Amino acid sequence: MSRILVVEDNANLAYGLATSLELEGHTVDLAETGPDGLRLARASAPDLIILDLMLPGMDGYRVLKSLRDEGVETPVIFLTARGEEADKVLGFRLGADDYVTKPFGLLELLARVEAHLRRTARTAAPHSGSVERFGDVEVDAAARTARLRGEEVPLTPKELDLLLALLRRNGAVASRLELLREVWDHRAAVMTRTVDMHVAELRRKLEDNPSRPRHILTVWKAGYRLQR
Repeated sequence: MSRILVVEDNANLAYGLATSLELEGHTVDLAETGPDGLRLARASAPDLIILDLMLPGMDGYRVLKSLRDEGVETPVIFLTARGEEADKVLGFRLGADDYVTKPFGLLELLARVEAHLRRTARTAAPHSGSVERFGDVEVDAAARTARLRGEEVPLTPKELDLLLALLRRNGAVASRLELLREVWDHRAAVMTRTVDMHVAELRRKLEDNPSRPRHILTVWKAGYRLQR
C-alpha cells in the first residue's frame, strides 16, 4: 500500500489518524512539528501528506511552500481548525491539493486520502497525445508543463490537472461536480469552493486580464469551459 506522512501536533488526533490509516493497509510516519515534518517528507518520500496548519516551529504553509519550491509534487491535504476562505486560497495557491476543516468525519478524510492516492496513480501513468494550445498558452501533458508566450508557468499539480480536464472537453462545459470527480476524485455530491479557487488561480497565472478572461470561462449556473 502507500506511505502516508501525518504532521499533527495533537498527539491523540495523530494517533487516531495513524491507527485508522494503518487499518486501511497504509504505512504511516508521524511528525509533531513543522521542521520534523519537512525532514520526514524529504527523507521518506511519502505518497501523501496530511499536514496540520498550526504547528510548532514552522507552520503548515511554510512546510508546504518549502516542499513545492523543491519540486516535490506529493499530494497534500491540509488539516486545520481555520475555515476562512482566505486561508484556503493561500493554501491552494501554495500548492495544497485539499483542505479539511476540524472537526471532520474520519470516514470523509479516509475517502479523500484514497481519492488522492488513486488520482496520483493515474497521473503517474505514461501520457500520450500532443501538446495542447489555446491563445498564447502551450500545455504539454506528458511533461506536465504549461508555457505562456514561451515562458514556463509554475502551476501546482491540481491546477495542471484541472487545466487538462478542461482542455480535453474541446470547448464543452464541465460542471463543478464533474471537475471535482475527475480532478479530485470526490465521489460524494458535496459542492465546495475548491474548483472555483483553482479556476481563479489558473486565470491569475494564464489570462492577461483575470477579471475578464478570454479563455477560461464561467458558464452561468452550469460550470466552466475553455475557449481556445
